[in-house]
Amino acid sequence: MTEQTENTIKHPEKGTRAAQLVAMLKRKQGATLADILKATAWKPHTARAALTGIRKRGFEIASEKPEGKERTYRISGEGA
Repeated sequence: MTEQTENTIKHPEKGTRAAQLVAMLKRKQGATLADILKATAWKPHTARAALTGIRKRGFEIASEKPEGKERTYRISGEGA
């Protein structure tokens, strides 16, 4: 196993739902929980756990909740 430095981002394998999630989060508009659930067929708790997993891989995830709208997640920083 290789050592991972703090600044290293470990990208998920292509064709996986994690890779699909990263692609959704890289979009300019990001993704809502509803978008993620529809695209992956995950339950809400699984989608939130996947977001945590993406963070642990080194991606910086920004979360915004405009008044009266759904929370939006997007990758910000180096991983974008």
